[in-house]
Amino acid sequence: MSILVMKFGGTSVADLDKIKNAAEKVQREVARGHKVIVIVSAMSGKTNELVGWVGKTSPLYDAREYDAVVSSGENVTAGLLALTLQEMEIPARSWQGWQVPLRTNSAHAAARIEEIPRANLDAKFDEGMQVAVIAGFQGISPEGRITTLGRGGSDTTAVAFAAAFGAVRCDIYTDVDGVYTTDPRIEDKARKLDRIAYEEMLELASLGAKVLQTRSVELAMRFKVPLRVLSSFEENTDTSGTLVCDEDEIMESNVVSGVAYSRDEAKMTLISVADRPGIAAAIFGPLSEAGVNVDMIVQNISEDGRTDMTFSCPTDQVLRAERAIKEAKELGEINFQELVADTDVAKVSVVGIGMRSHAGVAARMFQALRDEGINIRVITTSEIKISVLIERKYMELAVQALHDAFELDRAA
Repeated sequence: MSILVMKFGGTSVADLDKIKNAAEKVQREVARGHKVIVIVSAMSGKTNELVGWVGKTSPLYDAREYDAVVSSGENVTAGLLALTLQEMEIPARSWQGWQVPLRTNSAHAAARIEEIPRANLDAKFDEGMQVAVIAGFQGISPEGRITTLGRGGSDTTAVAFAAAFGAVRCDIYTDVDGVYTTDPRIEDKARKLDRIAYEEMLELASLGAKVLQTRSVELAMRFKVPLRVLSSFEENTDTSGTLVCDEDEIMESNVVSGVAYSRDEAKMTLISVADRPGIAAAIFGPLSEAGVNVDMIVQNISEDGRTDMTFSCPTDQVLRAERAIKEAKELGEINFQELVADTDVAKVSVVGIGMRSHAGVAARMFQALRDEGINIRVITTSEIKISVLIERKYMELAVQALHDAFELDRAA
């Protein structure tokens, strides 16, 4: 029995007509002999509405009840899609997370998947069920409470089911027709990639590309799940989309595969910090405890026993970061002259597995930015990525310049 996992995002199931369109795509795969596990998101806009209701009802809400409310959108979609498939005479049944059960830890609103037992679904497939329509984004805690996996968690649900059931592939249907070299809304020469390596997709997702949730790519890479991103609104999807796969499955690729950006970044600098063993732990420990997502970190050369420490974080976490740092100073854990927050920056990154074996990528990147008169505030690198912080007003210009510099409109 071959299993195919199909995931439909919110825009793909936004109304009854789109749910019918999704059902027709499922019907096509059933006709090819697959047993199908369908993972669905809430209808477009519904989760935001539910989150808003929770906030208005209880600003300091109980996370357990938050999960009970915001997970309900997926339940509606799952039931409607199952009914649509039944009307098409396809044996289908909807399942909520607790019914599978999809077991998670107890971290409400940000739960992690621990186990997906196969027994229930396998038994129903053996009895003649051809399609299991499962509410994404949700699971059940050890205490028996509904949990949610964080925004975009339906992608993670889909990959987890594909791994648990040994699926031939996991197809992620969305409102874009694949993964592009950069955002086509910024660069009209952006090119759709036929294939991209797990590592590249993971970097792009973590750096701001909105196509896939980062955790879903991590799971796909860990369990070698072939992952295809494609549009719900294309008729012929057999050869379309982008396949996220192992590096070995890509014959040739450009040195740089894509340019990513994140608009909502902030640069924070602690000026004149004591340069001593343990100072980094004293700074970033409180930030971690406060839930601040620190990204780029740069420490200046020490002078007279003092140094400057710079890091970036999302703009909506600046106040939390400032509070954590100031509390640490009041407790005597750190001492600094001034804390400066710059919320007018953006992060732009180039990503590519070809950077491992090609020199000169950084020089080419910095030259392209220099030619456009763009000043770099912070630089960080990894084996397949170079990221810079720049003034936010230059973000789109930087993306376009780097896309041209690395000739990403051309295939390898």
